[in-house]
Amino acid sequence: MARYETIRLAHGSGGRLTAELVRDLFVEAFASEPLAALTDAAVLENPGGRLALTTDAHSVTPWRFPGGDIGRLAVAGTVNDLAVMGARPHYLSAAFLLEEGFRLDDLAEVAASMKRAADEADVTIVAGDTKVVERGKGDGIYIATAGVGTVPDGRDIGPHRLEPGGVLLVNGTLGDHGIAVMAARDGLDPSGSLRSDVAPLTSLVEALLAAAPGTRFLRDLTRGGLAAVANEMVAGRPFGVRLFDDRLPLDPGVVELSEMLGIDPLLAANEGKLLAAVPPGEADAALAALRGHPLGRAAAVVGDLLVEPQGLALVETAYGSRRVLEMPIEEQLPRIC
Repeated sequence: MARYETIRLAHGSGGRLTAELVRDLFVEAFASEPLAALTDAAVLENPGGRLALTTDAHSVTPWRFPGGDIGRLAVAGTVNDLAVMGARPHYLSAAFLLEEGFRLDDLAEVAASMKRAADEADVTIVAGDTKVVERGKGDGIYIATAGVGTVPDGRDIGPHRLEPGGVLLVNGTLGDHGIAVMAARDGLDPSGSLRSDVAPLTSLVEALLAAAPGTRFLRDLTRGGLAAVANEMVAGRPFGVRLFDDRLPLDPGVVELSEMLGIDPLLAANEGKLLAAVPPGEADAALAALRGHPLGRAAAVVGDLLVEPQGLALVETAYGSRRVLEMPIEEQLPRIC
């Protein structure tokens, strides 16, 4: 590995350089026994319970941004998809699509970041793959991941459990990831105050479910932000969503830059935030549990589910006026996840 500073086409050939890359970089970085066996598939213990499986792909520019990088994003995004289903994540696989010329030191940085995020989430990276494309055809690095978790007996979380009267909470400020990446991409934050919220939410979800076992619905607020999830919740359903404008937690820097760019922060991506729907009787306990966790200190009750108007997501001001929060039609901030 020391002989080369950048990725060469031969690193994806399946030959000696591929073997060196896998052995000397990925196996060493991820420190995983199933991966170290270098077999065609990892044979794993089943911790029991129903299996949850998710797959994800990650394409972000710049690949390193304030608060994280594509490696941390790949792990957090995958385990969060499992966690909001009530699953306890256990195993990840990762496939790397690398562009010829990508620096090996940068790849090592990405792998180390993935390992740190996996340790935070208490998951193991057990399998992977590497492909290399010609210079100019890959934009540096893409990562595709898959995750496996188990759902404990008795947990039933999903849109089928939503009903009028449910209380809606988020665990912190909205739009942080999308706006921070956009600012880093275009040099719009010279002070460096904006940071992505990218983080694995495994332990936060467990704390929430312990305090509010009747939680009906969880969703991580990624592309499309809160607006997309709120609309997905009620599309074709016999109830609607009401969000309270004055309770939505927003970072002042995010608000300022969003206004300058003409972007609604409710449509901007998050990578460490979720929306929860809980029964009214568990709302206080849920809020306390979120605020008691490091990733939920700015948690807030932000809305509820109403009988009318059906199928709509509304934002209500402190004066009682309402506006429709529409489903995003086009990508406001491309290449952020």
